[in-house]
Amino acid sequence: MYWPMGAARIYSSNRIRRKEQDDLDAQDSRRSEQDDQDAIVSMRTSRNGHLIATITGTTMTIWQASPIAVLASTSRSLSSTSDYGTNVAVFIRPDACIVVVQTSNGFLITYSLIVDPNNRVYQAIREGGNQHKSTEVNRLILEQERAGLREVNIKFRMVIRIDAGIAASLALDNEIIVATKKPAAVQCIRWTPDNAGRQTSTELMSRMAWMQKGSNILAMVFDRAMSLAIWITGEGEAYAVQKLPEAANETDESHGLFRGYAFHTPKDSSLAASKAAINARFSLLAVGCVGGGIHVYTARDYVGSIPLSHKLLAPASFSTTGRITCLSYSPDGYCLVAGYEHGWALWSVYGKPGASSFNADVSSSESNDEHWLMSVSNVSWVNAGSELLLASINDSRLWVLEMTKSAVTGCFCSANVSRTLLFSSSHLMLYRGFDLPSIATISADASLWQHIAIPAVYLMNQRPIRSIVISHDGRYIAVAGRRGLAHYSVSSGRWKTFDNSEAENAFVVRGESLLHVQQLPSAAVVLSMTGQDSLLVYTYDNILYHYIISASDTAVTLIQVGQLALHGIVRAPARVRAVTWILPEFQLRDGDPSQDVAHASVLFLVDAKLVLLQSSMNEGTQKYDMRVIANNVEYFDLMRDQGTLIRSPNPSLPESPTGEGSPITGLHADRGLRDSLWYFDGDSVRCWTDAGDLLTSASTENDRDLPQPVEIATDFYPTSIMLNRGIVFGLDSELIQRRDLHIPMFRHITRTQLFLPHIFRQYLSDLDTGAAAVLALRYQDLPYFSHALELLLHLVLDDEVDASSKAEESLMPAVVSFLSTFPDYLDIVVQCTRKTEVRSWRTLFAYLPPPQQLFEESLEKGLLKTAGGYLLVLHTFQELETSSEQCIRLLQKAKEVGDWDLCKELARFLMALDASGDTLHEALGRMSVQTTGETNGNSSQGGLLLTTPQPARNLKHYSLNEKLPDSSGRSSGEVQATGNEGLLSPNGTVASEDYFSSRSG
Repeated sequence: MYWPMGAARIYSSNRIRRKEQDDLDAQDSRRSEQDDQDAIVSMRTSRNGHLIATITGTTMTIWQASPIAVLASTSRSLSSTSDYGTNVAVFIRPDACIVVVQTSNGFLITYSLIVDPNNRVYQAIREGGNQHKSTEVNRLILEQERAGLREVNIKFRMVIRIDAGIAASLALDNEIIVATKKPAAVQCIRWTPDNAGRQTSTELMSRMAWMQKGSNILAMVFDRAMSLAIWITGEGEAYAVQKLPEAANETDESHGLFRGYAFHTPKDSSLAASKAAINARFSLLAVGCVGGGIHVYTARDYVGSIPLSHKLLAPASFSTTGRITCLSYSPDGYCLVAGYEHGWALWSVYGKPGASSFNADVSSSESNDEHWLMSVSNVSWVNAGSELLLASINDSRLWVLEMTKSAVTGCFCSANVSRTLLFSSSHLMLYRGFDLPSIATISADASLWQHIAIPAVYLMNQRPIRSIVISHDGRYIAVAGRRGLAHYSVSSGRWKTFDNSEAENAFVVRGESLLHVQQLPSAAVVLSMTGQDSLLVYTYDNILYHYIISASDTAVTLIQVGQLALHGIVRAPARVRAVTWILPEFQLRDGDPSQDVAHASVLFLVDAKLVLLQSSMNEGTQKYDMRVIANNVEYFDLMRDQGTLIRSPNPSLPESPTGEGSPITGLHADRGLRDSLWYFDGDSVRCWTDAGDLLTSASTENDRDLPQPVEIATDFYPTSIMLNRGIVFGLDSELIQRRDLHIPMFRHITRTQLFLPHIFRQYLSDLDTGAAAVLALRYQDLPYFSHALELLLHLVLDDEVDASSKAEESLMPAVVSFLSTFPDYLDIVVQCTRKTEVRSWRTLFAYLPPPQQLFEESLEKGLLKTAGGYLLVLHTFQELETSSEQCIRLLQKAKEVGDWDLCKELARFLMALDASGDTLHEALGRMSVQTTGETNGNSSQGGLLLTTPQPARNLKHYSLNEKLPDSSGRSSGEVQATGNEGLLSPNGTVASEDYFSSRSG
């Protein structure tokens, strides 16, 4: 996922206009006209991401992407704009040699881009008197600065007139594709004539049998990697279209030029397609609708199998967002950005909402002229997705927003998944909370992040950074750009790079980096470390190689011990994103590594499908059965691959029970969640607690359905599963706008969520109380374990109240029985009542002992504040005696232990029961406590001197169903006892603070 960082940088190619001294009204009028004329109307990036082309109504500008700078610009004359019309759209041929400008009068103006290797646009000139210390680093940087930016010349080529009018255009490698208006047709114009001398070919849309009659094209997008285009028609439909080979057209003209399939048909006007984007990495087609929502489809094949994958809701109402103006996927496919008339928003590839400009303060944005937060007309990704270019509506400036990305986007490996590591265009950010105590992990303190600057010399030569990887123990990080790599030691803080540039440029890093050179029969697709010393290498020839890593003081050697041919199983090796395998326990413990291939169950992540391959023997022949076990997978994490990160939080587990009838049998044989399999599907984190059970269910020998994974919903993007802490760790974006700071900035904040309550609920639902008890034993030493049990009770109680399930189907008895085995049971129940509505209490106590019994147990155990919590429950259920015998007993106990804070709050409780104060006087009299009517009474060592509060003279009392006035005198709704809004006093008034909250003195 992507997170914006810092403030947006501003770039503009316009010269500063001199202020004129004539009439102010005329000046404002001219300035307004000039601003409209200078506004960026279209923007395109070359396929390699090095060049950017922007156009205004009369000007075209060529920019360098990294670092961003203007390389060339050309303006059209008045006669040109009069004859051909103003600029409407710009296109770049994929090789960045030709730029095409579409005009409002139906013309295509083509320009050639010629790079001059000898001349420079910008060149650093330094004075000789101010020299820094001469070091190798400084010398290399100075050489790069002196080299400057190569000059780009814009040369006019030709003007192409389209008499039928232009509805949409595409610039491809060999031709321009133009959709015309009248007649509705698609015309292909080659850059150069073919062997027969033909340069154009046309097909009328009325002759396209696969398209609805009378349709006309409004927009087209094309993706070279998928060789697929999306056409959007005036009826709001979207078609997936391919251009047929020229050989087929020459043999049979009846086939036409194109073949397509409709995959988006709107049911109403709000679902009509307006914009589209293609994600080749995940085979997704995104369609932006008129109503602001986005429908994402999966392209399974090229013959029309394009089902709906998921829907993205608009980040706000239509009146707030406006229409969609642009859609674009990041180069790696992990992020989708949508531009709206009034802002922009980000989503992960399968729909997790990310940063958005719709949380901004509109008045502050307007006063500070921050147009990039209020409207977007064009977006583009540069610097390998590390920067996002934004162009606003009616604005001549480019806004560049730096992005931080998860390391998983560049290199999918188990170490990157298990440790949260981010990178931007020039820095790394490593979360160090994994190495700190449990309570520090859930802190949002920014000091837990280590910021690491990538060496400037490596960036100069090899930018942009494409992938990073961290070691499993978190001690080393490798960074790879276009070529070579740089190595960082977290403990020493030192970088290692190549001294010889030829050696650095001699190789390209793909996947995980290893400090060893091994010749492979074919190029590697993915690498994966599994176990202690095993390396899996999946290559383009569809073979999985198994190596054992042999390391010594002098060398690292890879020893091949097996291989697995997957011909006919995996159809497209390039679509594989990750691979690992699961070995049975006997093979891990005593097996021969050369036989691992025969016993392993292989997990492949193909696009977003998690595929399981299981080996079996059929009449003496080994075969592999394939089954898709999960879809829409953004990443997965097999915990047995995590090594040091799966230590139990309780290092001193008791001996395994051996007696008959022991409640927990075979504790040491149980591995907790060590064999669990986790994945994130864009909506929730899901977990199979036992991969062995999953393998058994997935086997074709067993006619069983796959077990349902545990679902853990989060309102942030999860980046890591911290197994030994019992939490899901993630990040969220926050936009900061302050009155004393006129520049809005983005930052990321850490978020956590406990997964233990969800797993406990799954175990109890499956009637597996033994597994729940074992898991609780492993996590019971966590400082927030009681809170996890309280969340379990909350989850089940909310479901019971909302679903109104039958008693025999209720999960509450199992939960209550499970919680009763813990010493904090009474506190957990009280905390739950304080944080839920009163209407839920009846459901809760229907499965609990009577509140009077729980009150007595709390008194016996000396849990006085807990007993005080049950007083409110007794009063709510109208079980509190008029003499308040329970309250007096509790007050006596509090006096004996010297808990004067509790005594004071109990006195207030009695005053709330009886505003006259008689009940309190009686209680204190029975306790032989001296009282006084003064308001400043004090306690002494010899006895207790409590103040008797005087009742308020004009205090109005409210019933439970009566509405309270707010501070403005208006009714504020019905009174309810909720967790953080105070408790109800017995007469229905809202207490100013909790009666029985634990406060420091």
